[in-house]
Amino acid sequence: MRKYPATRRLAVDGRTYLWSVRHKHPDRGVCRDVLHLVLDGARTRIVFRQGEGRGISCCCAHDGVVATGPGMSLNLNEPGTVRRLVDEAAQRGLLPGAGELDGWELFDAVLSRAAAATPGVPPGCPPGP
Repeated sequence: MRKYPATRRLAVDGRTYLWSVRHKHPDRGVCRDVLHLVLDGARTRIVFRQGEGRGISCCCAHDGVVATGPGMSLNLNEPGTVRRLVDEAAQRGLLPGAGELDGWELFDAVLSRAAAATPGVPPGCPPGP
């Protein structure tokens, strides 16, 4: 069994991103889920650190789930979620580029994109597909 999941491909506007999700436990003790993106050799990490009111996979569900409360979660293993994160980061001028991004800064906008992509949802339903 390999240590990390396989790298996946995501085509966006004629460009192909390579991506994977990992759960990490750094020495300082704050767990984090990391979405790794590679585009044309530029590596970008979208990092979700566990914190007050912010849950990640080690405390709320299976690897790759980040949440701020009931019905307020993203599954980083879903290509649609990765696409919405890529779209939001690109719209803000953060992609393509190398470095690390705070995923929580993109979280609310990506939840809104998910809700907008789900037609006919009654008011009060959690965002998703």
